[in-house]
Amino acid sequence: MQFIKLLSRRSIGLLWSGLALSAIGDQLYTVALSWIAVDIFGPSAGYITAVKSAIILAVLFFGGTMSDQWDRRRTMIGADLCRCAVLVLVVAVWMVEGQPDPWVLALAVAVLAAGEALFLPALQTILPQLVAKEPELLPGTNALLDATNRLARLLGPGLIALAGAIIAPIHFFTANALSFLLSAAAIAALPLQSRLPAQPASSERKHPFFSLLYGYRAMHRQPMLGFLLDSNAFISGAWYVAFFLAVPLIISSQFDASLTTGFGLYGLVIAAFGVSNLIANLIVGNRPMPEQPARMIFLGVCATGTGILLMALACIAPISDHWRLSAFILASGLSGFGGPFKDIAFATLRQTLLPSADIAPATRAYIVTTHIGMLFGMLAAPLASHGGSPTNLLLICGGVYFVVAITGGLRFAK
Repeated sequence: MQFIKLLSRRSIGLLWSGLALSAIGDQLYTVALSWIAVDIFGPSAGYITAVKSAIILAVLFFGGTMSDQWDRRRTMIGADLCRCAVLVLVVAVWMVEGQPDPWVLALAVAVLAAGEALFLPALQTILPQLVAKEPELLPGTNALLDATNRLARLLGPGLIALAGAIIAPIHFFTANALSFLLSAAAIAALPLQSRLPAQPASSERKHPFFSLLYGYRAMHRQPMLGFLLDSNAFISGAWYVAFFLAVPLIISSQFDASLTTGFGLYGLVIAAFGVSNLIANLIVGNRPMPEQPARMIFLGVCATGTGILLMALACIAPISDHWRLSAFILASGLSGFGGPFKDIAFATLRQTLLPSADIAPATRAYIVTTHIGMLFGMLAAPLASHGGSPTNLLLICGGVYFVVAITGGLRFAK
């Protein structure tokens, strides 16, 4: 199995172990934060994710070019340690006051968002170095590291589903802080030169705005990469609105769940998504990249949209609450199956079709489109939910996925 072969390499094994722990901690934090925010703010909880997206966009705009000159490994370690420190602060304040302080939560969201904005481009840049002598392993390496998020969406919410009723949400924040500390230690042990050779500076890349524009143009030199970049804003916004606003609102209102049982149920729904996510990752990661990957990519987008629409239909179908909940969870699982077919192929195409010097700017452009979609989606969704139901949000989100899948399939999957 290719994953076992990759993990036997010390550098890849170290990086994967650190990222796996960090990703599981992130999922514990994200699910706990989403549930707490919905409990405190209701539909307005979407503004919390909007703040996160705004911070990431600000860091990418003002700090992206500067971070390109930093040592990649030190950037990743620093981002992990800062995120660990702010979560420790959240836990300390929470323990003293007996409840989560909204301002401390906002600070945590801001620092974690800034750390993510610095960490991910550095990670994407060092991946090709890990398999420089065997470039054919790059798709498998992308799949393996992508599996960290897929595995985390199973294990993190799964732990919440099992223990959410008996373990206070504060301890999930503690676990995330510890995961960042362990991730920093694993990255520090990597045996690689993480500073890239200096690239000739051009006036096009000196200013942060032009650096992002450079990455955007680099992606658009390849038509399918350009389409995936642009459409990413729409489907990323739809995904976050569906799973981190509409789903907790539906669980708290339609399934008559208490605060503790609803928290565990929400974890179960996200864990179902994670199970199929991981299965699809194993399928994609253990097969070569197709010569024409467009069909695989847009079928994956279609599968995710189908799952979201079926979740909405489960809410309005004339069935008993028991079968409604079962159908809702199964539909979440179907939705999770589509992601790896797009995400792994997209990451591999970025790293193989673009020059190494363009990978970090292109990755920042990708992150920018992701968070522009999240920002506008989470700003608009609370307003839309006040005029309708969370189920309508799911229908809209599923429709967005279908529009992207059909448009991209007709254009590129020939």
